Amino acid sequence: MTTMAKVITSVVIAAVVALAMVSLVAADSGTATFYTPPYTPSACYGFEDQGTMIAAASDVFWNGGAACGQQYVVTCTGPTNQGVPQPCTGQSVTVKIVDHCPSGCAGTIDLSQEAFAIIANPDAGKVFIDYQQV
Repeated sequence: MTTMAKVITSVVIAAVVALAMVSLVAADSGTATFYTPPYTPSACYGFEDQGTMIAAASDVFWNGGAACGQQYVVTCTGPTNQGVPQPCTGQSVTVKIVDHCPSGCAGTIDLSQEAFAIIANPDAGKVFIDYQQV
């Protein structure tokens, strides 16, 4: 191979690796709502307290309970209504899936009230989010 061919091959390989890494860390988009205490019993842990940085998974990723114990980083990306035009705090929160938000769930993920308040103004009720399993 010529030197130019080696350089081109190296650049192509580096680009492919970089794109693969980006796709591995890309977040999914959805909506978040919140629920209020008491947080027990839960579908995953019964009456065992799991703290307040918790969430209920919608059918989008519940997967028959396989989501139990998984952790997600959730970030508010914008409003879903005009009630609170700028609800996002600019922060992210890591939550543990402890429950199932049943069919008809208003959001992709139903955060505890405390977790929701970290990423958005609770007066918004529902916000657009990016979320990623960690």
